[in-house]
Amino acid sequence: MQDLVGPALGTLALVAAGGYLLGSIPFGVILTRVVTGEDVRAIGSGNIGATNVLRTGRKDLAIATLILDAGKGAVALLIARELFDSEVAGAIAGGAAFLGHLFPVWLGFKGGKGVATFFGLLLAAAWPLGLLAGATWLIVAALFRISSLAALVSSAAAPLYALLPLAALGLPAPAPILVLAAFTAALIWVRHHQNIGRLLKGAEPRIGAGKA
Repeated sequence: MQDLVGPALGTLALVAAGGYLLGSIPFGVILTRVVTGEDVRAIGSGNIGATNVLRTGRKDLAIATLILDAGKGAVALLIARELFDSEVAGAIAGGAAFLGHLFPVWLGFKGGKGVATFFGLLLAAAWPLGLLAGATWLIVAALFRISSLAALVSSAAAPLYALLPLAALGLPAPAPILVLAAFTAALIWVRHHQNIGRLLKGAEPRIGAGKA
């Protein structure tokens, strides 16, 4: 019963604030500025995530950004879930970290699109769900070489995976995790509205494109 209602509202507010501040750390901006002296926001799409960091020509920085952006969502969720023994607290912390990445206070609330953080959250929340969504991303990316398309397809599929295949395997995702997956997937689609427009026009850049 405690896991369904979660900790007190005041505690959840603190959990959300902590998750948001952790998610707000702009690792892509920090790494590219420290290592190359460049501002990743002035390159390519202007995004602060790993795909745009790759356009600097530094694969190592792109990989580091991917890991750190995924990790901050996972860490927020795992710490909250462990401290309060509550899926509700974990989902709130993870969702707040996701919002922090999208709307970081340190960058005037202009952040990334949340794909890496999304996968980090799923892996931490329910690893079979994360693996299924990640495999979907890899398949779509390998077939079409378009990161945004892979993100859109895999994020849309994640809540369905939680409802159907995992349940069929006897590994159903807890309700708070299902809500988290649907909430973050919806925000990914909103944040990719420009990409969707370019996809429809056949003008979306492909993975590995150089500096713009």
